[in-house]
Amino acid sequence: MGIQEIATVTGLSKSTVSRALRGMENVAETTIDEVRRVADELGYVPSSAAAGLATGRQRAVGVVVPVIDRWFYVKALGGVDAELRRAGYDLVLYNLGGPGGDRDRAFRRSMLRHRVDALVLLSLVLDATERAELELTRHPMIVIGGPAPGLRNIGVDDRAVSRIAVDHLCGLGHRRVAYVGGQDEAGMNVAVPHLRRDGFVDAMRAAGHAVPDRWLLDGRFSFAGGLAAGVALFGVGVRGGAAAAGPDRPTAVVCASDEMALGVLLAAAQAGLSVPADVSVIGIDGHEYGATVGLTTVAQDPEAQGRAAARAVLAEVEGGAAGAIAAAPAHLVVRATTGPPPG
Repeated sequence: MGIQEIATVTGLSKSTVSRALRGMENVAETTIDEVRRVADELGYVPSSAAAGLATGRQRAVGVVVPVIDRWFYVKALGGVDAELRRAGYDLVLYNLGGPGGDRDRAFRRSMLRHRVDALVLLSLVLDATERAELELTRHPMIVIGGPAPGLRNIGVDDRAVSRIAVDHLCGLGHRRVAYVGGQDEAGMNVAVPHLRRDGFVDAMRAAGHAVPDRWLLDGRFSFAGGLAAGVALFGVGVRGGAAAAGPDRPTAVVCASDEMALGVLLAAAQAGLSVPADVSVIGIDGHEYGATVGLTTVAQDPEAQGRAAARAVLAEVEGGAAGAIAAAPAHLVVRATTGPPPG
């Protein structure tokens, strides 16, 4: 089964069918959808080898992830994969395996074998050697997540998402607000935690509220880290019981990720605190587990970011220019974990 059969069924030329199967921008969306529907019905499978011989391309995009078990990475990968499949490209995954992984294998050997046409990097910052190695490939590249020097990136404004969270709490009347952030040792873009913390501190100062150092806690961007930070904030003893109210306890907590916010919510429950009557909690990211427990959050859409990143590099592979990338949108989702301060 080949392109000629698809052209016969659709009444289109072979060249139009070929362009539609590749998802090229000069073909109407309706035509692309029709051609792919017929191709699926006929059982057409594109030949990567044939395409490579004809165009010098591999019809594959490499995606590099620090680890593969994080919500953000899974969602972004899904978006990249959906867009690549739509364009008839394969996804080649490079998992760095966290801090103890073999980055050399990915950056020096695997990627330089010219098995891919472009690269999408998830939440990575490259050192000078890695940058130099990748530049030798001349592949189009883009980063999803925090900024990486010298590379285009698509992601939310990490200062702004913290400011949205602070503005929401201050609008409710909160003045004593703590922050749970810290570094993600598994390999998140190192700039993201700093930017979100700076955004929080700047927004609190702009609102005229001081933040004691003891209310800036490290939650390691994990559920367990958020739980530990919440225990430190709320003074949970070994026997549990309600934590004492007063100036030593914040009335609200901004968490730099929803995973940490879920841990803080558990710590509040263990301390005998009612949320939001005794303490408000807000997260960042829009994790689906947050919706289950009614967590207020500043949501982003990593799947949409993955799709946008894939479209950007594919446009370059197909001969287009590298365009500017706007910041990804983020928006406040008010649920049940935020309310006015007690009293």
